[in-house]
Amino acid sequence: MLLREKGSQGSMKTIGIVGGLGPESTIEYYRLIIAAYAERRPDGSYPSVIINSIDLKKVLDLVATNELAKLTEYLVSEIQRLATAGADCGLVAANTPHIVFDEVRRQSSIPLISIVEATCQAAKALELRNVGLFGARFTMQGRFYPDVFSKEEITLAVPDQHDQAFIHHIYLNELVKGTVRTETRERLLAIVARLKEREGIQGLILGGTELSLILRDATVHGIPVLDTTKIHARAIVAEAFS
Repeated sequence: MLLREKGSQGSMKTIGIVGGLGPESTIEYYRLIIAAYAERRPDGSYPSVIINSIDLKKVLDLVATNELAKLTEYLVSEIQRLATAGADCGLVAANTPHIVFDEVRRQSSIPLISIVEATCQAAKALELRNVGLFGARFTMQGRFYPDVFSKEEITLAVPDQHDQAFIHHIYLNELVKGTVRTETRERLLAIVARLKEREGIQGLILGGTELSLILRDATVHGIPVLDTTKIHARAIVAEAFS
């Protein structure tokens, strides 16, 4: 990546991405940011973007052992690298690290866009009151989604323990590695159907940035899909133009 003087892309801020969480979705973030930029400025130019690809295993290990202070320290230090390189605003390109987002944002030297807050606003815009949540186990069982969505009086529903174990397994062992299987997609769709029947969900949050690699349709079983990768990418472009 070429380093640029801060603010040199017209009135556009330089975007910083803490990526690699995992690599497949970081590539998707970059594509989506380029596309969202082109919608706003269709003059053939490109945005200034700096990507800092960090160690996914280290992040997952810190979450699994509940070493949240160390996770915060790690993320803040990697965001500072982006700031030093010239980023004016940034994001952490994954859902699970948002378990410590509030503290990371407090310590960050640049404005950060929350994937959870951006997704909540998207659900609110669609007037959804009850939505399903897929993701890694840490996301489905954590408080960081319910804490944000409850402020808008939006209820979250997660799969049962058996289905959560399946989603967590295929997320880390297939999707993060870029493996997309038809049989996995069919089973995910069956889980959506069960969740819709049991909980009456009106939408589905893909609370794992790799999930959009396998569930690409705008709707499933007649309900809208909230693709957190796409929502987050569009939100950071909006911030960069603000």
